[in-house]
Amino acid sequence: MANRSGNVKRLLVVGGGLIGIRHVHAVKQNPNCTLVGLADPDTSIEIDAKRFASMDDVNEEVDGVIIATPTHLHATHGVSAASRGWHMLIEKPVAESLEEAETLKNAVSNAGIHTLVGHHRRYHQTLQRLKSHIEQGAIGKLVNVSLIWAMRKPDSYFEGNWRTSGGSPVMINLVHDIDVLRFAIGEISEVVALRGASVRGANRIESGAVAIAFDNGATGTISFADTTPSPWGFEAGIGENPNIGTTHQDMMWITGTEGAISFPSLNLWNGRDWGTAAQKEQLPKPVQKRTPLEAQLDHFLEVIDGAPPLIDVSDAARTLAVATTIEAALKEQVTHIQARA
Repeated sequence: MANRSGNVKRLLVVGGGLIGIRHVHAVKQNPNCTLVGLADPDTSIEIDAKRFASMDDVNEEVDGVIIATPTHLHATHGVSAASRGWHMLIEKPVAESLEEAETLKNAVSNAGIHTLVGHHRRYHQTLQRLKSHIEQGAIGKLVNVSLIWAMRKPDSYFEGNWRTSGGSPVMINLVHDIDVLRFAIGEISEVVALRGASVRGANRIESGAVAIAFDNGATGTISFADTTPSPWGFEAGIGENPNIGTTHQDMMWITGTEGAISFPSLNLWNGRDWGTAAQKEQLPKPVQKRTPLEAQLDHFLEVIDGAPPLIDVSDAARTLAVATTIEAALKEQVTHIQARA
């Protein structure tokens, strides 16, 4: 249990957007912590909590801070929190750039701050069970993995805002799948990316394919698009996002020298060679007693007390490095695609 000392942790939430408000509610419902308040300059946010215009205005004792501001502010707010001695849970991606992530990493290290990064999918019991099966050799030595994330975002998602040209699904969506692969499959050593043609007509990354090499010798592919309706994607398969229709369809398939397994169904396929049909076994699926966000908060309270974090700033920076490498490779292909049009 969190708060092994018996003290109720005092938490501040910074950022009153959709995810920030979810954090506020989670803190208020958790008996092991209390909400100091919400720091956000937008006074129109209606919520039953003490309000601060910024972290600088907070003059109360704080044990930990949850930073849920826009990505480009993560490093600045994280450095400020570290200077005040506040342990932090910072939303993902950990920073906008690798340089900012390095600055944040140095700040928390110098201040002796405990950190946790909000890659909340790591708290899905089904994903943890997949990781366990792989580590226990259920499919032998890993050979390859295929992952699909394909959704059609509504046109309104891009109207009248920064997403019209800069709303790449790599940094908004694919960064989460990259972290899933790092968590369940292994460290990524190399990526090669190809960009798909534009469907909406904007100068924006919409779709593509990524080839991946892992440190353990396995290879993989990611196919992604935010322009096509499909049943395949982590959110649709797991049913974690109320804004995305749940299909319970698999979206990741992993093969090894002794079998294969699909996710999130946890269907295990055993076989010997192509002369014999592989046999399917339904592995038991764990019960998700706490939502990932609730489980993450429980863990953050433990991290404040000194428990090892499931993913800290340094770990999350490696996920960011892969995502930014893919993003840069796809951006370089803009002129080539336009020239062939």
